[in-house]
Amino acid sequence: MAELFVNQAKQYADSRPSYPLQLFQFIASKTPSHNLVWDVATGSGQAAKSLATLYKNVIATDVSEKQLEFATKLPNVRYQHTPSTMSKIELEQLVTPEGTIDLVTIAQALHWFDLSTFYEQVKWVLKKPHGIIAAWCYNLPRISNEVDIVLDQLYSVISKPYWDSARKLVDENYRSIDFPFEAVDGVDHTGPFEFVTETNMTFDGLLTYIRSWSAYQTAKEKGVELLGDDVVEKFKFAWGEDVRKTAKFPIYLRIGRVGNA
Repeated sequence: MAELFVNQAKQYADSRPSYPLQLFQFIASKTPSHNLVWDVATGSGQAAKSLATLYKNVIATDVSEKQLEFATKLPNVRYQHTPSTMSKIELEQLVTPEGTIDLVTIAQALHWFDLSTFYEQVKWVLKKPHGIIAAWCYNLPRISNEVDIVLDQLYSVISKPYWDSARKLVDENYRSIDFPFEAVDGVDHTGPFEFVTETNMTFDGLLTYIRSWSAYQTAKEKGVELLGDDVVEKFKFAWGEDVRKTAKFPIYLRIGRVGNA
């Protein structure tokens, strides 16, 4: 599904939220060792840059070279372009040898994956026992009652035909996604655990965020402009005179560990 995000890579990098420190502190508290992380589908590195403050080294991979161009360069983060499917030989060459990873993270992307194949790779690279996998998604931001009404209408009705069916897993906050891992220490389930990230958003930032949707790109390719003049006018009226508004993105985390097998 990388092709859905190639053409709007800059919009994605500019408009997608960063993730709260509390999320990474929670994940780090469940990771026995903090040497090496594999951040899968890193995009423009939104999660990788935070992981780099808590772990010694981060391998951040993506199937989109265009997305990686916008990633923040850091001394302990290695960005790596990978094919959409990898053999174990390719996995070892491009990412890491077997049993060397402390933590695998996937931010806002697990719903796109061939899960059975991906989970085989996860179990192969993670340290045993108790290597950790953490995957999270976020849903529509909550901005104000007026803006939320217009945004929900655009998302749930106008853009609905252009969303991939996998998006339903995000709408369900990853509750229904297959996640065959053990609960980590201190909890009795694998989630979802809820967090919130806040960002100061301008009106133009809201439009840029919408243009970063995969559904926006799909609609555009079919000759449909989701942000037509009438829709933009509705957003302007709902937004009002504020230069910036606080946008709150709800985040839903699934976290688990591998056993000895």
